[in-house]
Amino acid sequence: MLYLCLPLFHMHGLVVGMHCALAAGATIQLRAKFEPGTTLDELLAGRATLFFAVPTIYTRLVEELRARGPVDFNHMRLFCSGSAPLAAETFTAFQSLTGHAILERYGMTETGMNLSNPYAGPRLPGSVGTPLPGVSMRIVDAEGREVAPGEEGELLLRGSNVFGGYWQAPEKTAESFSLDAQGRRWFHTGDLARQDPETGYVTLLGRRHELIISGGFNIYPREIEELLMTHPAIAEAAVIGAAHAEWGEVPVAYVVCCAAVDDGELVAYCRSQLASFKVPQQFYRVAGLPRNAMGKLQKHLLKDA
Repeated sequence: MLYLCLPLFHMHGLVVGMHCALAAGATIQLRAKFEPGTTLDELLAGRATLFFAVPTIYTRLVEELRARGPVDFNHMRLFCSGSAPLAAETFTAFQSLTGHAILERYGMTETGMNLSNPYAGPRLPGSVGTPLPGVSMRIVDAEGREVAPGEEGELLLRGSNVFGGYWQAPEKTAESFSLDAQGRRWFHTGDLARQDPETGYVTLLGRRHELIISGGFNIYPREIEELLMTHPAIAEAAVIGAAHAEWGEVPVAYVVCCAAVDDGELVAYCRSQLASFKVPQQFYRVAGLPRNAMGKLQKHLLKDA
């Protein structure tokens, strides 16, 4: 039985969780939301044997487990994690508290599942494992040249699991694929990765583009920036992701103010129109945003602004 408390508007919960379980003839214990105490109680009740979650859920479960003391999870067959990188510290803490090594894997809406640590074999903390059967991968530099194992680059994928293209968006589709010397079509994931030269396991290093992944949820900076600039005290705004121990990343905002405004007012303004996980965790006031000669915002320079 699969215990599933992931949102069903997301690939992880709907397709990897619900659809795959139903296709396999499994039973699902479906929950509308995650609450650490309730989830732990129901997992310990012994009905479920399989659990899918995002890293933030495991972080919360580790906190709950530490507060409770020893538990018996001998009936559980497998704990899986996906949607965002799982911190090695969380992996290690969960294993010491439960005796279970979380199986971390890597997938996308555009591809389904791509890489995974093995079901039977070593599961390495901080790694998403190796390509699943039928999936091919390359790691390339900015010029599209394949890098040697151990070096960093963008992760490219191909296989029958990869989608054909974006609906009614031929330009975006063209930008997302490239052909190699043999004419094979590769999908550019936008994820930076490194493959261990000894084990072949892949570690994700972050996003090539600006998408922020917080607790497994995608956050588009433009949505937050456009809202902030509708506030009468904000002239310009730029949002980037900042590393966070629990959520992986959180949005932070750099704002150019045209009137006095405190953080509390900005937080309340964002909360009135955005989901809570999209609200910037910090506001930095700057005299101006860094731009190039063409007026394009240089987000990589924001921390020096």
